[in-house]
Amino acid sequence: MGDVRGSATRRARAGSLIALLVVGFVVASCDPTSTTDVDSTSPTQPSPTQLSPNGTVVNVVDGDTIDVLLDVGDGPVEERIRLIGIDTPETKQPDSPVECFGPEATAFVEELLPMGTPVRVERDVVARDDFGRLLGYVYRSDDGLFVNETIVRQGYATPLSIEPNTTFERLMIEAARAAESDDLGLWQACAG
Repeated sequence: MGDVRGSATRRARAGSLIALLVVGFVVASCDPTSTTDVDSTSPTQPSPTQLSPNGTVVNVVDGDTIDVLLDVGDGPVEERIRLIGIDTPETKQPDSPVECFGPEATAFVEELLPMGTPVRVERDVVARDDFGRLLGYVYRSDDGLFVNETIVRQGYATPLSIEPNTTFERLMIEAARAAESDDLGLWQACAG
């Protein structure tokens, strides 16, 4: 894929990505409090060691959304979690075609987080999006793998920063640059 057209396309996509990050989004009507107390402290830096789980994966909806049975004070509660800081190609948007590399992104997350995987979910500043989904950074408990960053680094997602949930914005940008440099995933498959 070393032709000029492919390089120009990747540069244009990177320029669009940077423009998207610079412009940002304002999330209206988000309630920073939540009835589900996941972890209202600042998210932790990814750790290569085991983390104490606070939930179990029930289902992978798509590449950036999962269902988790969270351990909360009154017992387990199932929550739909939108992974913070990333955006995978759409596969379930009504009246829209499946986007390039969307099914592959979903399959990758299903491999990372099969049903029953213990996870640690941590919040940032704003707890929920406009659709009521809990916004979270997800870590695999057994090895501390930072799932959000791994999806971007392996080329299955691009960074998506929405203020004020930007704790790992720089990390996601670096992961995307590395994936693009290595011509991984959507950077290779969707370049044309």
